[in-house]
Amino acid sequence: MKLIFAIVNGDDSSAVSKALTKNGFFATKLASTGGFLSSGNTTFLICTENEKVDDAIKVISSKSKKRTQVIDNKMHGLSPESFSTMPMEVQVGGATIFVTDVERFEKV
Repeated sequence: MKLIFAIVNGDDSSAVSKALTKNGFFATKLASTGGFLSSGNTTFLICTENEKVDDAIKVISSKSKKRTQVIDNKMHGLSPESFSTMPMEVQVGGATIFVTDVERFEKV
């Protein structure tokens, strides 16, 4: 058994959740916050058989889209006072995925 931790942008959370369910994966959803932009994310915990890990990752990847967002760089501590506070573009979205071994799994 494997445990998949998938950290997904809040904008993609609903689509990922629906796609996982449609494809037979059960997931626990946790609200989480990204450190860089302090934006809302959802962390999915998915326990599955070893041979289904790649399928789960494909489902997550198909619904987690990277996009560009304009931010005020001073607001996020990216620019010292002497530098310009011009808005800047950063890439957001996609998913960060960790897969670990599960020693024991019980659903009671």
